[in-house]
Amino acid sequence: MRRKVTYITLFVTPSLALAAAGCGASVTDPDGSQPPPGIASVAISGGPAAPRQGDVVGFVAEISDTAGAPVDGATASWSVLPSSAGAITAAGRFVGYTPGTARIVASVGRLADTLTISITERGAGSGRGPNARFEVVGSGSATRRYTSDLWVHGSFAYTGTWECRAGLCGDRMHVWDITAPSTPALVESVIVDAVVVNDVKVRDDGTIAVITHEGSSDGLNGVTLLGLSDPAKPNVITRFTSELQSGVHNVWIDGNYVYAAVDGFGNGLRIIDISDPSAPRVVGRYFAGSSFLHDVYVRAGLAFLSHWDAGLVILDVGNGISGGSPSNPIEVSRIQTAGGQTHNAWYWPAAGYVFVGEEDFQAPGLVHVVDASDLENPTEVATFRVSGATPHNFWVDEEGAILYAAWYENGLRALDVSGELLGELDRQGREIANIKYGSGTGCVSSTETCTWAPQLHEGLVYLSDMNTGLWVLRPNF
Repeated sequence: MRRKVTYITLFVTPSLALAAAGCGASVTDPDGSQPPPGIASVAISGGPAAPRQGDVVGFVAEISDTAGAPVDGATASWSVLPSSAGAITAAGRFVGYTPGTARIVASVGRLADTLTISITERGAGSGRGPNARFEVVGSGSATRRYTSDLWVHGSFAYTGTWECRAGLCGDRMHVWDITAPSTPALVESVIVDAVVVNDVKVRDDGTIAVITHEGSSDGLNGVTLLGLSDPAKPNVITRFTSELQSGVHNVWIDGNYVYAAVDGFGNGLRIIDISDPSAPRVVGRYFAGSSFLHDVYVRAGLAFLSHWDAGLVILDVGNGISGGSPSNPIEVSRIQTAGGQTHNAWYWPAAGYVFVGEEDFQAPGLVHVVDASDLENPTEVATFRVSGATPHNFWVDEEGAILYAAWYENGLRALDVSGELLGELDRQGREIANIKYGSGTGCVSSTETCTWAPQLHEGLVYLSDMNTGLWVLRPNF
């Protein structure tokens, strides 16, 4: 119900009122100031009476003078009671956390209006319900070395290898035939000079792959370009090391360019022209001025750099917004998400969001949601947290609006990212399903779940697991 009141007393203690504010809004102490001269009433309008948990809705505070006319420039403070029910911004944008009755309060001094709403469960009517789950379709065992990242293209999956396990180090990329997803078959391994092959990417046309080198015995590190004319038996085209000697942690292929995240402070990004894959050359460079570059994601002529404590950096590398190109990358903007340790990013242009992973093993980390609809002014709007472990890489099913997040010993999580995103997503009933296919108590062991990366491919989710190799899951939702 909605009521219009003048000079009411809010029956909350000052401490509760301040805690209820959320997202920067506040409630005035009942013993606080009179409303500004000329203001006689405040009334809430807009917004549904029964918003769904996790859906963002807008309320408006109509502030009037004694004649009932709007007061130009006047603003209200917003709050929600109880504070656990949801969050509301200073602009009256509300998102519900806890199903049940809640009160939205708009106040100007000691003037206030209260609107009672009923928050409904998010799963109601979604068609997913409590039976949404992952089904294990199959797996491919690789336990002699730790597995790193993966990329799936066509009927093959490619996985890297990481560090040393029982004396065997990460010096190879594995090739898996996934024609039968229930029984992935390890059919080939490409061996290189490395201790870590952290990343592997395949170009969209399926003709070229790139793998990274760290810890090479000759100290040159770099990347190796592979030809995929026979995707089951990749052939080495060339190893490229110029300006990459300190090691390459992650890469991206976009057309005729490889974007390489080079290890160490001061190195940053190298953009490599591979139009002649037998003779690559560095054509572009970028460093954010602090910290180090961990990962790079390229889409729509933009490069999204996960630059650790320097934050998420957006570069124009052909988009046109700042006149940049691969040979002349130009910074569009940057944002330091709360917590730092910016590990990876996924840009979803249609929704205007960037999903940013924070790899913090102490806190632990979480997923940050950045609104990049205005690329020159990105803002953090939401987070998603899972207790007990930190996230790693993820993949977004944009058609289905589902984020698949690898979460190390917490396995794989599927998160509903439909609609507008605001606040703490883990309190909004948005997690669709999760799975730990092993014991899930710790990473870097023999059999426990340690999920590194997911990829959705032809309706199935393929996972690289550090301990056990390759897994294939069916999302039943």
